[in-house]
Amino acid sequence: MLPKNRRPTPPGEILLHEFIEPLALTQKQLADALGITRIRVNEIIRGRRGVTPDTAFRLSKFFGTTVDFWMGLQVDVDMWDTLSKHGNEYERIKPISRAANE
Repeated sequence: MLPKNRRPTPPGEILLHEFIEPLALTQKQLADALGITRIRVNEIIRGRRGVTPDTAFRLSKFFGTTVDFWMGLQVDVDMWDTLSKHGNEYERIKPISRAANE
């Protein structure tokens, strides 16, 4: 369920504050362990890049979490952003009537 009054916490913030900082990892150490570039890690942390399924598999393996954890964080942010951008358009869509199809 998406929060109504604020944007969900992006996966990069969770990655930084709940994993990297407590473990005293550098972005380079994490990138090397995951087999990705430091730039990719940094862009995720800064919110300039989302977590892809590939990244989610790598993070889940390294940190002992689930792929769904990382993908869920990303989906929540993506849905919030999409709803914020297109919500008024969605409100104008009228559900199809069952009677019209019978």
